[in-house]
Amino acid sequence: MDPAYQPRFRPATSADAEPLAILAERTFVETFIDGFQIPYPPDDLAAFKAEVFSLEATRNRLVRPGHDWEVAEIEGRIVGFSEVGPASMPHPDCNPEHAELKRLYIGSEAQGLGIGTRLLESALTRMDRRPGPQWLSVWSENHKAQRLYRHYGFDKAGEYGFPVGSWRDHEFIFRRDPEQP
Repeated sequence: MDPAYQPRFRPATSADAEPLAILAERTFVETFIDGFQIPYPPDDLAAFKAEVFSLEATRNRLVRPGHDWEVAEIEGRIVGFSEVGPASMPHPDCNPEHAELKRLYIGSEAQGLGIGTRLLESALTRMDRRPGPQWLSVWSENHKAQRLYRHYGFDKAGEYGFPVGSWRDHEFIFRRDPEQP
């Protein structure tokens, strides 16, 4: 493979806010609207996009205390990223001292290149720096992602309604208990 096409991984910086916002919104649309065809009401989808994917929201997420981002680039273009932060799952055993995989997004042009696996493994290493269980949420119908997370030791620990505007996606809460030294 041409070295120019080799992915490069690095911590995200505030200068990455705009391409991250664009990629996050695009991959959300590709995955959940185009792929899974979730029929979000237009007003709910617009509110969610403004709240989560706007440039201002992305800038704010990048500088949140305790949040750790990594990006994958090909030819200088961000094609994937992961975000790890304090856990906030609606589960009675979850607390902010624990780590949560907040987001792991890979653009369609970079899927199948091993970038998602590399970002996930790096995120797990970063999560291991925090004590206690590790958390993530995954859409109840995203069986491929659930298989991947189970492969890395996560198991279903609960369910909740993830808000997309006033719409609620049926999400599974996954938990991983890393081995303690």
